Amino acid sequence: MHITILELIVNEFQQEVAERIVAVTSDKRLCDSSIEFMRASIMSKYSYNFSWQGRPIIQYPQDIIAMQELIWEIKPDLIIETGIAHGGSLIFSASMLALLDMYDAIERGETIDPKFSLRKVLGIDIDIRAHNRSAIEAHPLSSRIEMIEGSSISPDIIEQVHAIATNFSRVLVCLDSNHTHDHVLAELQAYAPLASVDSYCVVFDTVVEDMPADMFPDRPWGPGDNPKTAVWKYLSEHSEFEIDKSIQHKLLITVAPDGYLKRRR
Repeated sequence: MHITILELIVNEFQQEVAERIVAVTSDKRLCDSSIEFMRASIMSKYSYNFSWQGRPIIQYPQDIIAMQELIWEIKPDLIIETGIAHGGSLIFSASMLALLDMYDAIERGETIDPKFSLRKVLGIDIDIRAHNRSAIEAHPLSSRIEMIEGSSISPDIIEQVHAIATNFSRVLVCLDSNHTHDHVLAELQAYAPLASVDSYCVVFDTVVEDMPADMFPDRPWGPGDNPKTAVWKYLSEHSEFEIDKSIQHKLLITVAPDGYLKRRR
């Protein structure tokens, strides 16, 4: 197979990136600094300072970039998200799917109606507040978004989500609602199987396990009872998934250490 000079340059650069990511794990000073930043920034509600196309997203910029890379790599037809809040993450996912549609159309030499797409974002939340719903529905990308109100772990909601997912072939799952061990484990059991092979189930706020217990005095979760402990329990019984640690090593600043789960089979 003929390889162009450009491909050789790109491959060399990607190899250098991979080597740098591996090297990060042995840089104690850098790793310790990232942990200290996470502690300080969580206390200051740093993640609340960002928005995506006008809607608060409540995510760290590093994790947003990681999700962009995953969506571009996977090219999902459906993104399932538990936890909606202000809707910024739904808008982010919808904008990425719109870009995928645009590039598909360019490759085919076609034009597309920006309001039409077979690709969809499905958001689930136990309480979709009226002002947030209105803002999301008024957004130009709203036609790509479907929202379901109800507990993400109730049988009827799970049934609805599974029924919708049957219409899609490449599925990416993101879990970011109630952060207790039992709730996240139930979400993993319900929705992780919907992630396609070579896609991901991303579990946010696993960083709770690595933070001091007194950081969450008004929350039902904390060290020993959080998304990371749920991930570890789920993976002990589901070898089809594995933690993609290269992502957290690359990001350093992330709320999802051990939370980027790749489905291998």
